[in-house]
Amino acid sequence: MLFVIRCLDCGHAAPFMPRSMHCPNCNSQWREAEYNLEEVAKTFPAALKDRSFDLWRYRELLPIHSPNPTLRLGEGGTPLIKAANLGNMLGLPNLYIKDERQGPTSSFKDRQAAVTIAALKEGGVTEMVAASTGNVAIALSAYAARAGIKLWAFVTSLVPGVKMREIALYGSQVVKITGSYDQAKQVAAEFARQRGLYQDMGARTVTAVEAMKTIAFEIAEQLTMEAGAPGSMTGGASKWRTPDWYVQAVSGGMGPLGVYKGFRELKQLGLIDRIPALVPIQAEGCAPMVDGWKRGLEKAEPVLSPNTRIETLATGDPGRTYTMLRRQVIETNGVFESVTDDDAFRAMHVLAKLEGISAEPAAGAAFAGLFKLVRNGVINSTDTVVVNCTGHTLPAEQFLFDDNWTRDVDYPRVMAQSETPQEGLLAALNNVTPNRFPRVAVVDDSPEARRLIRRILQSQGDFEISEAADGREAIELVTRERPDIVILDLMMPEVDGFAVLDALRGKPETANIPVIVATAKELTVNEKSRLQGQIQSLMQKGDFLNDDFLDEVRSLIR
Repeated sequence: MLFVIRCLDCGHAAPFMPRSMHCPNCNSQWREAEYNLEEVAKTFPAALKDRSFDLWRYRELLPIHSPNPTLRLGEGGTPLIKAANLGNMLGLPNLYIKDERQGPTSSFKDRQAAVTIAALKEGGVTEMVAASTGNVAIALSAYAARAGIKLWAFVTSLVPGVKMREIALYGSQVVKITGSYDQAKQVAAEFARQRGLYQDMGARTVTAVEAMKTIAFEIAEQLTMEAGAPGSMTGGASKWRTPDWYVQAVSGGMGPLGVYKGFRELKQLGLIDRIPALVPIQAEGCAPMVDGWKRGLEKAEPVLSPNTRIETLATGDPGRTYTMLRRQVIETNGVFESVTDDDAFRAMHVLAKLEGISAEPAAGAAFAGLFKLVRNGVINSTDTVVVNCTGHTLPAEQFLFDDNWTRDVDYPRVMAQSETPQEGLLAALNNVTPNRFPRVAVVDDSPEARRLIRRILQSQGDFEISEAADGREAIELVTRERPDIVILDLMMPEVDGFAVLDALRGKPETANIPVIVATAKELTVNEKSRLQGQIQSLMQKGDFLNDDFLDEVRSLIR
């Protein structure tokens, strides 16, 4: 046998019985799968070369005796996308997105559901109970339907109706609880106890944690292939690559627990040298783990009344999961961090506009946490970072936008015979676009930075944008064009931003043009003093990624 289930409290090892939710020796619910890695190493990873790139590629390290192909929906094998645009603006050339939106039900919970349902089907379970904030119940419902297992899904009234309807569509019974997620879990547990049904218990569910390991396995392989190392996917590479940081938004914390275990097993197999630093991100309105971390507590104090609009992050009592995850964060030199709901929603916009990725609010929180850590100097420009984009957003919620998110165009219903359709359309668009645009000059020696600043501005409004690639060109451009505002990079060769400022301020015709200085450099006291009274705003490159930048531009050109 390649694996046993070992109790984390008494150490007792026993065969895996999917119906059993307790240690047979001490009755603890906290257990994990333990593999005969010496035996696994004889065929792994050489056997990978003949396998599809999906979750079951790593079957030797999953707690299933005989994986059933008929239950599969294409789980795992999600892309690792290099975030070139976002990375450029953050000064992180090695930023990657693990795109878990591309699972069968569009979230990373598909991994949990695939392995859990496979184990329950193998164990003869026909009915189960789960409490969920939405994604888990949707994923379990899809796989349970395929396996012929009845699911009772207990959800809070905060879960969007569209998610509840999707759960019901698969044939699951939705039980809506008017209360918190922790209260929904209590009701679900009592229901399961009274009926003698199997209950999914999140981080205490062996198959759930094991499923999340496959994220780590895939990241290590994909980074190795990205680097052009000889054949990680053909079994030829002696070592796989790992990122410096793994960032994920958490509610109960099960995801990073599993990811850590995956990297730990790869290290025990000799395939990697180190485990990346873990970065769990929470919403400020429900951040018991972050609060416990910052106060140095080994046990988190529950948040009794979560105050966040991101319902998937609303676990007020993480229980023992925090204690375990805290130990792993310390071991890997990671950090817990929290962000506001507004930070998360803003990050959703940024991610969509720069990378074409529409992510759920929880994933938005992960990216907002990344922005915060980069700005605080915790994550450095030379680091390799992977962010888990945990799921796809619903049809975009109205609260994400202001009242002016659309513009109305009355297309002429009847056109003159001499008028072509193209002319009619252009005439209609003229009703939307003013004849004269606010004019912006962008000065930066990096074409990528200029392109991204242009993209951000154009996505937010109608700007007439001119560009200069160096200081001399900038002085000529601004003198000639007289823009309404200049966005100026300081660090340029030969004629730098300081010299450009001196030249502009020395000419009456350009002396009063507002300037926003944008730099990725940490300025010295003397450098800041040189800018005093010369500019309207000083912004780090990362600050392009929030609405303050655009508000600053609008306020100066009004």
